Amino acid sequence: MRLSEADPKGLVRESFRIEGISDGECRSIFIDWALSLGRGVESAEALRVVLAEYGMGAPEHPMTRVLTEALTAPEPPRRRGGRAARLGV
Repeated sequence: MRLSEADPKGLVRESFRIEGISDGECRSIFIDWALSLGRGVESAEALRVVLAEYGMGAPEHPMTRVLTEALTAPEPPRRRGGRAARLGV
């Protein structure tokens, strides 16, 4: 995958250029980035491409952290309660 496909609007590239950017701002940019991916572009592959291009040189940058977290699979949902939980079933 080409970088132009992985970061079509240059959002990730620009986030690494912003001094003092916060985690929250990086998460917001990440959502915009994810929504800007073209049809048929696999998001996990695009994440790997932008991390290799921008994140390797800035391991402590908040955007590197956001992108890395996006690659990890979420934990399976747990039961949160209800009648069965109260009864210990």
